[in-house]
Amino acid sequence: MVEKFVGTWRMISSENFDDYMKAIGVGFATRQVGNRTKPNLIVSMDDQGNVCIKSQSTFKTTEIKFKLNEPFEETTADDRKTRTVVTMENGKLVQRQSWDGRETSIEREISDGKLVARCIMGDVVAVRTYVKEM
Repeated sequence: MVEKFVGTWRMISSENFDDYMKAIGVGFATRQVGNRTKPNLIVSMDDQGNVCIKSQSTFKTTEIKFKLNEPFEETTADDRKTRTVVTMENGKLVQRQSWDGRETSIEREISDGKLVARCIMGDVVAVRTYVKEM
């Protein structure tokens, strides 16, 4: 199922991301940079079932490597230290991050050939849309 996500994806739109960053506790200066950044998302998978999601931009590159359903420690782009688990649910790649008694999720799905990432914190939802590079 993860195979359909594999590839290099270029961001074409980002909605409500500032409110999402505010909701997870990102400071003003970092939010300013985050709002201007349009990262590429590079998803790959090896023969052992390890998945790698790399977010690459001129500002910062972050990378997580994981196996589905296995919790791991993540340091996010905004420097939060989270306990993260990624699962496949109804065709969506769902990344749940928990830290300091809080939890957020990023639901990625392929819709009309685009990768749509919904960043959810409580009732705040940001939607970031990517197209596949050829």
